[in-house]
Formats: sequence, structure tokens, C-alpha cells
Amino acid sequence: MDFNVKKLASDAGVFFSRAMQFTEEKLGQAEKTELDAHFENLLARADCTKNWTEKILRQTEVLLQPNPSARVEEFLYEKLDRKVPSRVTNGELLAQYMTEAANDFGPGTPYGKTLIKVGETQRRLGAAERDFIHSASINFLTPLRNFLEGDWRTISKERRILQNRRLDLDACKARLKKAKAAEAKAAAEHELRLTQTEFDRQAEVTRLLLEGISSTHVNHLRCLHEFVESQTNYYAQCYQYMLDLQKQLGSSKGEIFSGTFVGNAESTSPPPAAASPPAVAATLPAVPTIPVVPTIVGVPNSVAESVLNPNEVKPPASGTRKARVLYDYEAADSTELALLADEMITVYSLPGMDPDWLIGERGNQKGKVPVTYLELLS
Repeated sequence: MDFNVKKLASDAGVFFSRAMQFTEEKLGQAEKTELDAHFENLLARADCTKNWTEKILRQTEVLLQPNPSARVEEFLYEKLDRKVPSRVTNGELLAQYMTEAANDFGPGTPYGKTLIKVGETQRRLGAAERDFIHSASINFLTPLRNFLEGDWRTISKERRILQNRRLDLDACKARLKKAKAAEAKAAAEHELRLTQTEFDRQAEVTRLLLEGISSTHVNHLRCLHEFVESQTNYYAQCYQYMLDLQKQLGSSKGEIFSGTFVGNAESTSPPPAAASPPAVAATLPAVPTIPVVPTIVGVPNSVAESVLNPNEVKPPASGTRKARVLYDYEAADSTELALLADEMITVYSLPGMDPDWLIGERGNQKGKVPVTYLELLS
């Protein structure tokens, strides 16, 4: 019991001495042992690494999981050392809804078929997102988190010890200056040598840990490359999935979009003969329309298209329109015109053409283009 009381009194005395030294330094009434410039640079570099690692870690977590409630739940599971439950991604959930809707509307209908195709693509996108999140968490987030929870905690602990050793050293220097008697000076000098040795030893330990920040940067650089590679693969998969879906929808001739296009064509057809010509002219805007001529009766579409060479035809005197390209399109053969998204082209229809296709012109280039890739303008 006596030993514990003595130790408690000794610890209290050390704490009081450090507090007095720290306060006097802040008030400018005591000298402070300064660390060398290289050591200060190491400290600043370590603090900078810690601060930016925290910010990058938090924002990457937001990127991978935008839902804050889900992030809190995952954090609690990690602290409790329990496995985080598997979640359905937004793409997979959308795919489920689209598939169920297609079953209700009829999987054989044009709308139902399209819902199934888009839903399958969304499911593949969701699976790709899940793989990317898993890869990024292991290869990027985990090393950053290990640094903050491991190496940085060790550095912080040793820095606190170094700060205490410096306060003890400066307090001993102050006592040595105040000592008058020879015995007091001798005791102060002996204590100063001990505290100086402890301070130097702790400074060397802390310096080695701070110099290890360079290795941390090398490790984080490697992890960053792996993160970029995972993200690149993820976006490449998404692009390929969407490109495949776009081609599927664009190649569905006469099944999905033909009804809509024919309906638009009928709406632009001339009014019935019974209508009064002056009244019709007064109510309808003077907008040029594209004449849509049905396929020649008794002649297959393939034959009509083989006879039709877009490069040899001339645009009609009237009925041309401007169109904006919605998506990139790669020409399948020399009779088709390749398209780039957001470009403007001139389009018109010719007798014997499939109603899902038009003739497009861009400067001296001419060829067939799919209607579903265009936004027809007035």
C-alpha cells in the first residue's frame, strides 16, 4: 500500500512538473527545446499524410456506398467483428422490377420483350458494381484503414511520449538554473543527464517511425493503381453491356418501334378528302414531313433493299428533315452511314424502304440510318 501511495505521489509530481513547464512555455516564461528542421519536416509530412488519408478514405466510402445509413450499419458490423450482410445493388433491384413488370404486361409483347432485355442488362450492371465495390474495399480501403488504425496510432503514441520527455528535459534545465547550493546543482545535473538520454532515445524511435511514412506512400501508391484498374474494368464492363443492349434494341426491326413510327407517319399523312381545304390549311402548321412509302407489295424487303443503293439516289425535292443523333452507331456495311452521338444530319425516306430506316446525309456521305437512333426535328 505504501508503495502504491509513493508511486501515485511520484506520478502526480511528474504530471505537475510537466504542466508547469508547458504553461510557462505558452506564456513565454520558459525555454523550449526545439527539434531539428529535418525532424519537424518529418512531423509535418506525417500529419499531412494522416489528414489526407482520412479524407480520401471517407470520400471513397461515400463513392462506393452513397447511402449514409448503410455505411453506419457496415461500420457497426466491423466494430462487432461480424460479417456484413450481402445487399442487393440498385441495378439488381431495378432488374427485378423490370422482369416482374414484363411478366405482368406479357413477355411476348414488344414492351415486355424490351423490359426483359433492359432488365437483364441492369442485372449484369449490378453484378459488375458489386464486384467493383468488393475489389476496391479489399485493395484500397483496407490498406488505408490499416494505416490509420495501426501505424498512425503507434506514431501518435510515440510522439506523445516524446513530448513528455521533452517537457521533463526542459523542466530539469529550469531546475538546474534555479539551483544555488552545490548539492542541488549536482542532483539537477545528474537528473538532467538521465532525462537527456531518455529524450534522445525516444527522439530516435520517433524519427524511425516518421521516416517509415515513405514506405507508407509507396504502399498506398500501389493500392491506388489497383483501385484505378478495378474502376477501369468496371466502367469498361458497363460500357460493353450498354453497347450490347443498344445494338439489341436497335436491331429489333418491326417488333418494338415499328408501331410507334407508323403511328407518327399516319399523323403526318394528308387529311381526309371530306375535310375543307381552307380549314385544314388554317389549323395545320407548315412543317415539312418525311413521306413514308410502304414496302412494295409482293416484293420482299431484302430484295427491295438490295436494289436500293443509297449512294446512287437523290433526295426528294421536298420531305427532308433535320435529325439529331441520339447514340453512336457503327455501320454494318457500305450501304449504311456511321453515326456519332449529338451530330446533326439530313434524313428522308425513299420508296421501298423498311419503315425503321431512313436515308441520312452528312456532307458528301450518304447511307441508311436506323430511326431509333435519331430525334427528328421540325
